[in-house]
Amino acid sequence: MSAESGISTFRDSDGLWEKHRIEDVATPEGWVKNPQLVLDFYNERRRQLEHCLPNAGHIGLAEMEKDFDVHIITQNVDNLHEKAGSSKVLHLHGELTKACDEYKTIVEDIGYRDIRLGERLGNTQMRPFIVWFGEAVPAIEEAARIVQSADVVVVIGSSLQVYPAAGLVNYAPKGAAVYLIDPKEVSTHRNVYFIQKGASAGVAELRKILGSV
Repeated sequence: MSAESGISTFRDSDGLWEKHRIEDVATPEGWVKNPQLVLDFYNERRRQLEHCLPNAGHIGLAEMEKDFDVHIITQNVDNLHEKAGSSKVLHLHGELTKACDEYKTIVEDIGYRDIRLGERLGNTQMRPFIVWFGEAVPAIEEAARIVQSADVVVVIGSSLQVYPAAGLVNYAPKGAAVYLIDPKEVSTHRNVYFIQKGASAGVAELRKILGSV
């Protein structure tokens, strides 16, 4: 969704996981082993995000609120949906511009600044407010409820490889129309209307199909 805004994806051939081991920067074990490396990784992502703008895909979804009750469920940790004007955004995997304590009981908006080693929140080291591999996804139940009540479900730019988020499409009611927007082929067991375009062009086509222009 945010690739056209200049934000590196994770799973493409030149994505972040080609440059960093998941185990080192996106797991609780990596955090315990080398917190400075983890902080550096997310500090860099935060600095990059500060200068990124929503693309036409983000803006198109926000504008669709004029015609539909739009709920955004995102695996992305950036804030570009909010910048574009979407009013109902649920972040499954956390938010880059927030920090928390070790237990995620205290959450603080930090904007785009760095988190420093030794900086504390509550009684623990401050850490990125990110759901790492191996951690629970607290918002998944709310996400499932949203999908279960949908008339139209749109999947944009997801490889459908990361669970539990990838399973959300299976909660769509039998009568719901399901659209999948991605420039690459994506395998799914669900019967979907496939729009093989990037986010911006794909959302534009979706709006024409749904009559929201």
